[in-house]
Amino acid sequence: MNLHLTGHHLEVTPALREYVQSKLARLSNHFDHVIDLKVTLSVEKLVQKAEATLHVPGNDLHAESGAESMYSAIDTLADKLDRQVLKHKEKVSNHNQAAGGLKHQVVE
Repeated sequence: MNLHLTGHHLEVTPALREYVQSKLARLSNHFDHVIDLKVTLSVEKLVQKAEATLHVPGNDLHAESGAESMYSAIDTLADKLDRQVLKHKEKVSNHNQAAGGLKHQVVE
């Protein structure tokens, strides 16, 4: 997984970089086919924002979060992306199941 971390009106410290990597590492535990992850951390007045775009085969997943603290914004961003990855994984795995439709069921 390629991680691109940028800061907008914010300097990305090594502590922030490590925190983002540790929180978003669980995405690869659920879904191995993550190609690219772009995270932008920004500050707008009193709101700390975190945005991410996740590129997986066949789809791009986007999430954004805002909070008073950058660490809590990253936490909620990781939760949102985690739910989106699980939903995408279910859609991909359930797409063409053998004997899953009515056409392939055995009638007695």
